[in-house]
Amino acid sequence: MSLRIVIFFFFITTVFSQDVTVKGKVINNQTPVIYTTISFKKRQKTYISNTDKNGNFSLKIPLGTYEVSSTSLGLKVKTQTITIDANNQNNLKIFLVEDLLGLDEIVVSATRNRVNKKEAPIIVNTLGEKLISATQALAVSESLNYSPGVRVENNCQNCGFTQVRLNGLDGSYSQILVNSRSVFSALNSVYGLEQIPTQIIDRVEIVRSGGSALFGSNAIAGTVNIITKDPVLNTWEIGTYLGLINGEIPDRVINFNTSLVADDLNSGATFFGIHRNREEWDANRDGFTEMVELRNTTFGTKLYYKPTDRSRLTVDATILNEYRRGGDRLDLAPHLTDITEELTHNTVMAGVSYDFSNEANTHNYSIYSSVQYTNRDSYYGGLGGGRTTQDSLTALNAYGITKDLALANGFQFTKQFKRDVFTAGTEFNISTTEDVIPGYNRLIDQKVNATGAYAQYEYKPNQKFSALIGSRLDYINVDGIYQVDTIERDVDISQVTINPRLTLAYEFTNDLKFRGGYARGFRAPQAFNEDLHISSVGGEPQFVILSNDLEAEFSNAFTGSLNLTKEFNLTQTNFLLEGFYTTLENPFILVSTGVQFSNGSILEEVRNGEGARVYGANFEFGVSPSKKWLFQIGGTVQRSEYDEPQILFEADGTNLSENDISVSEFVRNPNLYGYLNTNWTPNYRYTLSITGTYTGKMTVPRVISDSGFLSLNESNTFFDLNINAEAHFDVSDDFQLTLNAGIKNMFNSFQDDFDVGATRDSDYVYGPAFPRTLFFGVKIGKFH
Repeated sequence: MSLRIVIFFFFITTVFSQDVTVKGKVINNQTPVIYTTISFKKRQKTYISNTDKNGNFSLKIPLGTYEVSSTSLGLKVKTQTITIDANNQNNLKIFLVEDLLGLDEIVVSATRNRVNKKEAPIIVNTLGEKLISATQALAVSESLNYSPGVRVENNCQNCGFTQVRLNGLDGSYSQILVNSRSVFSALNSVYGLEQIPTQIIDRVEIVRSGGSALFGSNAIAGTVNIITKDPVLNTWEIGTYLGLINGEIPDRVINFNTSLVADDLNSGATFFGIHRNREEWDANRDGFTEMVELRNTTFGTKLYYKPTDRSRLTVDATILNEYRRGGDRLDLAPHLTDITEELTHNTVMAGVSYDFSNEANTHNYSIYSSVQYTNRDSYYGGLGGGRTTQDSLTALNAYGITKDLALANGFQFTKQFKRDVFTAGTEFNISTTEDVIPGYNRLIDQKVNATGAYAQYEYKPNQKFSALIGSRLDYINVDGIYQVDTIERDVDISQVTINPRLTLAYEFTNDLKFRGGYARGFRAPQAFNEDLHISSVGGEPQFVILSNDLEAEFSNAFTGSLNLTKEFNLTQTNFLLEGFYTTLENPFILVSTGVQFSNGSILEEVRNGEGARVYGANFEFGVSPSKKWLFQIGGTVQRSEYDEPQILFEADGTNLSENDISVSEFVRNPNLYGYLNTNWTPNYRYTLSITGTYTGKMTVPRVISDSGFLSLNESNTFFDLNINAEAHFDVSDDFQLTLNAGIKNMFNSFQDDFDVGATRDSDYVYGPAFPRTLFFGVKIGKFH
């Protein structure tokens, strides 16, 4: 009897553990979905396959009941329960529909793991190829305004220095990542957002406030994660763009990219290149530029190889050369002009990562290393309107050289339980910067070593509630010498900080989700991006130096949001309301000291303030009634206040008409700003896009004397509206043509009170980056 029972159970076990080959097809609107991922999940084990060029897939798995899901760019994630038995293993059909609002995108910036955007415990906004095409953005900096809480501003007429502000905090509070790696150094943050062309970008992921703490404790305002394109299909493309700034100044771009993917999808490579040539523009005809001359050439590649079905090796490399110059008489040597800011950047960025998992796909590992090196030749200065021998000698002092190196290395482990996810890892980052202008005795010699360890646990006891609990331990060593003329400051600190993070999420219904969180942040005293930028005031350079005994800055960030996503038949809608409140302890404040050196240069000093708070709300509403129409609008209402009035200009007492200038709110920071995005696609061939940004009033400092004395001016409001029309033609299956034309800043909403002449304040610039600009584009190739 017992033998029969053993035989019976052996038979049952053998039958139900029998592997069979499952075949099927993934379809969207009767069109095969090619090269997409499909997964079969049974308890804690997941089996993964990819569709071929005809949308078919084949996978060997045991009989049983599975949760089957498929993900593809631009399509909604489809999950369904399927039982695989002898009668149901062939001709499976998986139907996907278009994700018109991008609600089901896969993002990595929420938890450092790939997760569905809708299910992510924190808010992640994405900017993809469709929006980049609609705005005709040529560089990353031109597209970031189309996300709540994000604003990009131009800070210099002479060199075009831009920075991104998240939730009202300036660029030094944000962390720029490339493929989730922190290789954007302080120097790269000065001009880097203008140097990365949009042609190489798959998407940009933005996390506001402290939700991104696991990427680094200094990501107080948030992170901007630039994800470059992976090779997916065998494609090639050549494109050209011509913009006419103010209807007259040419901005020319030519680019190419190509991807090659093996038939078995186990290896692939993409190669890209771009050359941009923009001439300078003088808005007020005073002989000095408001928009710099710019020449940028970039080449790069990204390759992957899968040694097994559960491992992947990825290598990427980018080489960039950029020349930019602003000021007056650009045909002369810089030291013969009244003002010139001239920079030549040679940058190399590269990275390698190896990702692998166990057979059940429950243990995932990642090892990575990235590097960035920049060699920069610079000139900040000029005659300043003078023509004496001393003026000429002073002008010769303004040549400099900068060498900048950043290394990021790390390891990450992820354990997938039935519902919960545990993530832990360690990182080691090195950053060295040497910025020298011998003639002014200007030196920044800074080394920053940061070792971090992090861990987080995503607890999901049921389908409605989740809690993300984590912390990051950082050991930071800063060793720096900061010198201008006769003033020298040293920083030599080592500090250990623990920065916790807690996020709670609850789904009231399938359509309504609450998220709330807290995170702690930290910034060690060091030179950040604006400290490496040299502006021109009164015809002389203005340098920044760290004050004596500068203390570390800490932050506490609180967020809460409601996200409603609802489908009414074919209509997709999305509404987001997010509140934020961030406090800053010992915030770094930039103070104009009124000190003027014998060589004419002016000193600004970074000091600790008493405290500050930034609070407000972000909102976003999107609706797509059909695949033909898309409407999106978003914005931010906020306040940025100091706990006590902070000095911006400190009088030295030598000029009785000059007094201290203090402010109670952040400058260059509007309380209201936002964007809109409308897209009409009547059919496959034609697309019409209308986009725009709104910038409210703000207080902008303007230097009005050689000592750096300020006046505080209130700006106008701006509404920058753009229109882009596109036509697409399929000449054959292997050759397509796309034409587009349009207008940027249609109503020419642009600053009209620039400072003038050789003694102007080059930092007195605000509002939209471009005046009215006409543009035309042509693209040929095999796009899909």
